[in-house]
Amino acid sequence: MRALFMLLVIGFICGGTLSGVASEKHVPMNSRTLYHEIGLEGIVDYVVFERAVAGFNQTDSLAKDILTLIDFSKPSTEKRLYVINLTLKKLMYVSYVSHGRNSGGKYATSFSNREGSYKSSLGFYRTENTYYGKNGYSLVLDGLEKGINDKAKERAIVMHGAAYADPSTIRSCGRLGRSLGCPALPLAVSKQIIDTIKGGTLLYINTPRPQAVFTTQGRGVRCYLLRRWGGVNPPPRRPRPPARSRSLRRRCPPGWPHSP
Repeated sequence: MRALFMLLVIGFICGGTLSGVASEKHVPMNSRTLYHEIGLEGIVDYVVFERAVAGFNQTDSLAKDILTLIDFSKPSTEKRLYVINLTLKKLMYVSYVSHGRNSGGKYATSFSNREGSYKSSLGFYRTENTYYGKNGYSLVLDGLEKGINDKAKERAIVMHGAAYADPSTIRSCGRLGRSLGCPALPLAVSKQIIDTIKGGTLLYINTPRPQAVFTTQGRGVRCYLLRRWGGVNPPPRRPRPPARSRSLRRRCPPGWPHSP
């Protein structure tokens, strides 16, 4: 009985310790300080980086302080994927990345969470496990934005390498090749990047200009998605004209302008 009691006590202590580790929150990061210490000026737009760090600070249960950022405000002819180690304050990778074929040509301007849309999805993702599939070595992505990217697994949206994501396609096509919605990387760097960010790190795909179109379940969605991360506000609505007076309408002869 005494031995059993000791085993139960040890199990409780170990279980409590593991639970404590799993639920431990990371220390909030200061985006402006990090931006300058890592030396991201002229490489990553500060506003985009600020949004990504704000989301990182609000996301628990991350395995490593590694942040991956994809900036779809840039064309596919430019490197727009960045892997940043926030603890070491180091920019680890800068790479080309493809967007979905129905999201646009040179620029990604249209996005969806719908199966069969062949569009990219925006927002925050948590990386999971890797596997070998029809696109080779791939990384599972768990969409964290309800109604925006939470169908990523259902849509088989993963990170993988692809020949059409190689920058050599830019010379022949004028842009990078496009995927069926996945963030596809050049084959030369895909495995290294995937191995660096796999297993519970945060990926942020940035919204482009405010006029970008969001579609979910076939309906338009306003650009308020990222306001809680300090993101882009929807463009202001055009003010309605003042109501015309009925009495003025009655006094005016037919065809007369209603507004003086």
